[in-house]
Amino acid sequence: MHERSSVSELVTCLKGELDRYSPGGKLPSSRALVERFKVSPVTVSRAVAQLAAEGLVVTRPGSGAFRAEARVAVPVPGDTSWQEVSLSGAGGPEVVPRTVDASGVLVTLAAPPSGVIEFNGGYLHSGLQPERALAAALARAGRRPGAWGRPPTCGLADLRAWFAREIGGTLTGPDVLVTAGGQSALATALRALAPPGAPVLVESPTYPGMLAAARATGLRPVPVPMDADGVRPDLLEAAFRATGAKVFVCQPLFHNPTGVVLAPERRERVVRAARQAGAFVVEDDFARHLAHDDAGPLPEPLAADDPDGVVIHVRSLTKITSPSLRVGALAARGPVRERLRAIQVVDSFFVPRPLQEAALELVGSPAWERHRRTVAAELGSRRTAMTAAVRSRLPGLVLAHVPSGGGSIWLRLPGPGAEEPALVAAALRAGVAVAPGRPYHCAEPPAGHIRLSFAAVSGSTEIAEGVGRLRTAVDEVGTMGG
Repeated sequence: MHERSSVSELVTCLKGELDRYSPGGKLPSSRALVERFKVSPVTVSRAVAQLAAEGLVVTRPGSGAFRAEARVAVPVPGDTSWQEVSLSGAGGPEVVPRTVDASGVLVTLAAPPSGVIEFNGGYLHSGLQPERALAAALARAGRRPGAWGRPPTCGLADLRAWFAREIGGTLTGPDVLVTAGGQSALATALRALAPPGAPVLVESPTYPGMLAAARATGLRPVPVPMDADGVRPDLLEAAFRATGAKVFVCQPLFHNPTGVVLAPERRERVVRAARQAGAFVVEDDFARHLAHDDAGPLPEPLAADDPDGVVIHVRSLTKITSPSLRVGALAARGPVRERLRAIQVVDSFFVPRPLQEAALELVGSPAWERHRRTVAAELGSRRTAMTAAVRSRLPGLVLAHVPSGGGSIWLRLPGPGAEEPALVAAALRAGVAVAPGRPYHCAEPPAGHIRLSFAAVSGSTEIAEGVGRLRTAVDEVGTMGG
């Protein structure tokens, strides 16, 4: 072949010879092709590029060209467009449209790419999880007689009694249902307490997983603003009157995401407002075991001083142990307890007995209190490291409250809310994942926010590195660095 031979002729020749090479096999070098076909290096380069564009070869800089792996036939997709109409709820005015948006939850569940610092996590870092104690508890549990048999639908009696003692007051084991973690308990409570289409009052901001569960059930979340002392009782009372809602969901202790604690003088007023409205309070006590070592005495749960059954109490062992120990509790008094039990049975029958037995083994072992003390000290230390780093490196981001429990801090952006997605994206490019604030609001947020987790990272060194990377993102966005 002469120098003037076209690229297309060389491509044709090379295609005819591809069968000589197995998939992944290396083709002759560019120099060998130049000598063999008597063409210029440019012609060879263009011919190989065309073969690569057609998916016949793969080029690796510095290594050469290789025959591509055999293509797998892609099946012709079916027509699923009909589902859009079906899922829209079309069918008459009595149908309550539902939306199922898990994006706010997935932010804290999805692991970031390798090398990205996880300031968006929702669970303890693996270094803080009691892995050895859990392994030992599960091994002991597996040897218990009947450990793999069918448990009672309400949960093991001993575990229910333990949760009742933890909650306090006059609650007893029969008042408790064992659930598959706190999220399952919240979803069950929402389904039990309000029909589709009904309003449900929520703190603003609040936990995105609860908002997702409410909307998936067909409920309409209505925000009730908070301040530094928790939910505002005056606005809660007004919201009950205006909406006729029969449910209020709150996190009185180390609220997610703000970290605030409901003030003592507001506790009774919140429960009284619900009682006067004939409504329930769903108390999500997710962070009681995440108190820091400087938190001081904790207030009792609202459910501990509630003889009238206004408060439905939710708690879980998951946050203090491992994402996979999905064991929680729903506590309630009165007829509502039977409705909660019935819904749970329909949804999941029961929580697997080995998990319940392992939970009992764990909380009954000396390792349990040691683990709680370790977590309290570590979370307090990491909170201090993160707040100091943020105030030093990111003075333009507003930290309104330093929490004494939980695993994160809540930062307000000084600019308009439109800057929030830009900052989140820039942070990821800089190598740190943060949680956007928008999913924590069920209506228009008053400002942009981000949530930073100090529980999901390895320690103060990673915190300092992550805040440094976030500073790079802030500088890129341009108006928040102080």
